Amino acid sequence: MHMCGRFTLTAGLGEIVERFQVDEHQGVEHAPRYNIAPSQEVPVVIVAKEKRQLLMMRWGLIPRWAKDPSIGNRLINARSETLTQKPAFRRSFQRHRCLVPADGFYEWKKSDTGTKQPMRVIIDNGSLFAFAGLWDQWSDDSGETRYSFTIVTTRPNEKMQEIHNRMPVILHQAEEEAWMDPQMGDPALLAPFLEPYEPEEMAIYPVSKAVNSSKSDRPEMIRPLGGARAG
Repeated sequence: MHMCGRFTLTAGLGEIVERFQVDEHQGVEHAPRYNIAPSQEVPVVIVAKEKRQLLMMRWGLIPRWAKDPSIGNRLINARSETLTQKPAFRRSFQRHRCLVPADGFYEWKKSDTGTKQPMRVIIDNGSLFAFAGLWDQWSDDSGETRYSFTIVTTRPNEKMQEIHNRMPVILHQAEEEAWMDPQMGDPALLAPFLEPYEPEEMAIYPVSKAVNSSKSDRPEMIRPLGGARAG
């Protein structure tokens, strides 16, 4: 598996709007989330008509040409190395890049005994940040439109490689505007954004196995296990 499959967004709507300088967020409902899973809806930032808009989108990209929305279940991540080649991602990479607000994500560390321990990864002591995302809109025969997104992944940094062979692309705040810019479609100019994040800015700590169930979404899930310190 090469995926980022769970993340957290424990900030309230007001904090998200302020951090990402959102101009419009009509119809967005968001309560703090401690265990976001694929196929769920979360707030995503896009630029449209030169404004930053926050929209609720389903996690799992449904390309506009898809015959069936179930394809989205397989497209929760997009490998940065093949964005220009994969038909599902090529157009969105050129025109429909988004920010996926988060304040942490989960990855599972395999032990020597074969068990898997969920770990939470945070940036800059738990600050809000953005994954690099791609989005699209899909309409069914009745004309109902669905917005959906995928999270771009890259090779791991030194801290993450002890846990997993991939990591989500995390953007620096100074890169966010250019990443979303609909005029910027040159893959060569976008490539520098797809590098692994600096390991020294990240902290990783063990959390409860309650995270394993996508139905669980509670504040205690982000607590360090047994007094562990983030490292």
